[in-house]
This record gives sequence, C-alpha cells and structure tokens, in this order.
Amino acid sequence: MKILLAVDGSACSDAAVDEVANRPWPKSSTVRVLNTYEFPLPPTPEGWALPATYFDEMDQAIRTQSQAIVNQAADKLRTKLDRTMEVVSQSVPGPPRAVILDEAESWGADLIVIGSHGYGRLERLFLGSVSQSVVSHAKCSVEVVRCRQANEKEKK
Repeated sequence: MKILLAVDGSACSDAAVDEVANRPWPKSSTVRVLNTYEFPLPPTPEGWALPATYFDEMDQAIRTQSQAIVNQAADKLRTKLDRTMEVVSQSVPGPPRAVILDEAESWGADLIVIGSHGYGRLERLFLGSVSQSVVSHAKCSVEVVRCRQANEKEKK
C-alpha cells in the first residue's frame, strides 16, 4: 500500500503523523512524507529596498525548515512502524493543494492522509482549506485527521 502523508509541522499535522504511526498497515507498505513550501513575495515592490542576499537567504531558510518538518515526521514513523514498511520523505516547492494532488497521482498513492486545521467559515473563506480541496479532487482515498486543538478552538 502506498500512503502519502502530507505534513506542515502544525499540531494538526502531528495528529496525522500519530494516526499513521499507530495504525496497522499491510506488510511492505510505503509511507511517503511530503511537505510543500512556497516562496514569499517581496515585502516591497522596490527591489533596491532589500539586501542583495535577501532572496537567497529566504530560499535557504524555507527549504531548511521544510526539510526539518519532513525529517521529524519520518523519524517518528520509523521508530513506531513495522520494520517491513518503508518511510521516505520529500520536500517540494509549490502550492500545497496542487503539489499534494500531483504527487499522489504521479506516485500512484492508494491513500492520502492529511491533518485539518479546523478553520471556521470565515477563515476558510480567506485562507482556503487544503484538506477540503484534496478531498474534493484526489483520485484516491483521503483521510482527514482532525486534532483536538482544532476541535477545542471551534467550541470557543
């Protein structure tokens, strides 16, 4: 079985990692831990207002953070999952919705596991919902893991 686990380093993402780690999977399954990242737009339209190294430093910081997120999730899975399972990690640039769907399709994933931030209606309107988009457009099964932190936030 091929399981694509999309992570972003949040508490809800950690809940998805725990869900995958604590479930029995068929022998010789593969978990592919995926994080996506996007480069921020310049804070000002004037290029001269930024140091010459700004974009290189920002690029390196984002890539390093993304790799740390997937490494942490992959390490946790390796310690908890059956030894016959393969755990691989990948950090890919691009918008999360598109990258998750593209990677799942090109890899031939059987299941996508993703955490839900539990945004309310207004937050979803402005920020969008990656998990909702993945559920709506994926060509394989999708499991959305809700975390307690998001559920408690909705009650307030």
